Amino acid sequence: MSAVNTAQILNFTEMAAYQEGSVVSRQITIAEAGNVTLFAFDAGQGLSEHTAPFDALVQVIEGKAEIFISGKPFILSAGEAIIMPANQSHALKAPERFKMLLTMIRS
Repeated sequence: MSAVNTAQILNFTEMAAYQEGSVVSRQITIAEAGNVTLFAFDAGQGLSEHTAPFDALVQVIEGKAEIFISGKPFILSAGEAIIMPANQSHALKAPERFKMLLTMIRS
Protein backbone atom coordinates (compact mmCIF):
# COMPACT_ATOMS: atom_id res chain seq x y z
CA MET A 1 0.00 0.00 0.00
CA SER A 2 1.31 3.47 -0.80
CA ALA A 3 2.15 6.15 1.70
CA VAL A 4 -0.51 8.56 2.89
CA ASN A 5 -0.07 11.82 0.99
CA THR A 6 -3.14 13.90 1.79
CA ALA A 7 -4.28 15.88 4.79
CA GLN A 8 -6.51 13.49 6.71
CA ILE A 9 -7.12 12.10 10.17
CA LEU A 10 -5.25 8.82 10.67
CA ASN A 11 -6.40 6.09 13.05
CA PHE A 12 -3.30 3.97 13.59
CA THR A 13 -5.18 1.20 15.43
CA GLU A 14 -7.26 0.61 12.28
CA MET A 15 -4.69 1.24 9.52
CA ALA A 16 -2.81 -2.06 9.87
CA ALA A 17 -4.64 -5.30 10.66
CA TYR A 18 -3.06 -8.20 12.52
CA GLN A 19 -2.36 -11.31 10.45
CA GLU A 20 -1.82 -14.65 12.14
CA GLY A 21 1.86 -15.57 12.38
CA SER A 22 2.99 -12.38 10.65
CA VAL A 23 4.35 -8.89 10.95
CA VAL A 24 2.39 -6.40 8.83
CA SER A 25 3.73 -2.97 7.89
CA ARG A 26 2.23 0.08 6.25
CA GLN A 27 4.26 3.07 5.11
CA ILE A 28 2.70 6.29 6.40
CA THR A 29 5.22 8.81 5.06
CA ILE A 30 8.31 8.57 2.87
CA ALA A 31 10.78 11.48 2.73
CA GLU A 32 14.48 12.15 2.42
CA ALA A 33 14.54 13.35 6.03
CA GLY A 34 12.90 10.16 7.32
CA ASN A 35 10.05 7.68 7.16
CA VAL A 36 7.09 6.79 9.34
CA THR A 37 5.89 3.18 9.24
CA LEU A 38 3.05 1.49 11.10
CA PHE A 39 3.60 -2.15 12.17
CA ALA A 40 1.21 -4.81 13.50
CA PHE A 41 2.96 -7.80 15.14
CA ASP A 42 1.11 -11.02 15.87
CA ALA A 43 1.94 -12.63 19.23
CA GLY A 44 5.25 -14.47 19.13
CA GLN A 45 6.54 -12.56 16.10
CA GLY A 46 9.46 -10.15 16.02
CA LEU A 47 12.32 -8.56 14.16
CA SER A 48 15.76 -10.11 14.59
CA GLU A 49 18.71 -8.15 15.93
CA HIS A 50 20.07 -5.58 13.50
CA THR A 51 21.49 -2.05 13.38
CA ALA A 52 20.46 1.06 11.49
CA PRO A 53 22.56 4.11 10.60
CA PHE A 54 19.89 6.51 11.92
CA ASP A 55 18.04 7.15 15.18
CA ALA A 56 14.52 5.74 15.29
CA LEU A 57 11.58 6.43 17.57
CA VAL A 58 9.23 3.55 18.42
CA GLN A 59 5.78 4.43 19.76
CA VAL A 60 3.59 1.54 20.94
CA ILE A 61 0.01 2.18 19.80
CA GLU A 62 -1.66 -0.99 21.08
CA GLY A 63 -0.61 -3.99 23.18
CA LYS A 64 2.82 -4.66 24.65
CA ALA A 65 6.27 -4.91 23.02
CA GLU A 66 9.64 -6.22 24.15
CA ILE A 67 12.46 -4.19 22.64
CA PHE A 68 16.14 -4.98 23.05
CA ILE A 69 18.70 -2.22 22.55
CA SER A 70 22.36 -3.26 22.80
CA GLY A 71 21.15 -6.40 24.58
CA LYS A 72 19.15 -4.53 27.25
CA PRO A 73 15.43 -5.44 27.36
CA PHE A 74 12.69 -2.82 27.58
CA ILE A 75 8.96 -3.60 27.96
CA LEU A 76 6.71 -0.95 26.42
CA SER A 77 2.94 -0.69 26.64
CA ALA A 78 0.44 1.33 24.62
CA GLY A 79 1.19 5.03 24.91
CA GLU A 80 4.91 4.55 25.62
CA ALA A 81 7.86 5.25 23.33
CA ILE A 82 11.61 4.68 23.14
CA ILE A 83 14.46 5.94 20.99
CA MET A 84 16.63 3.32 19.32
CA PRO A 85 19.97 5.10 18.82
CA ALA A 86 21.81 4.91 15.51
CA ASN A 87 24.35 2.11 15.12
CA GLN A 88 23.23 0.25 18.27
CA SER A 89 21.89 -3.25 17.81
CA HIS A 90 18.18 -3.68 18.44
CA ALA A 91 15.51 -6.35 18.14
CA LEU A 92 11.77 -6.54 18.79
CA LYS A 93 9.54 -9.32 20.13
CA ALA A 94 5.79 -9.53 20.57
CA PRO A 95 4.87 -11.21 23.88
CA GLU A 96 1.31 -10.38 22.77
CA ARG A 97 -0.13 -8.71 19.69
CA PHE A 98 0.99 -5.12 19.40
CA LYS A 99 1.04 -2.20 16.99
CA MET A 100 3.77 0.38 16.80
CA LEU A 101 4.71 3.46 14.85
CA LEU A 102 8.36 3.63 13.76
CA THR A 103 9.78 7.05 12.90
CA MET A 104 13.18 6.83 11.19
CA ILE A 105 15.06 10.13 11.40
CA ARG A 106 17.67 10.52 8.66
CA SER A 107 18.79 14.10 9.25
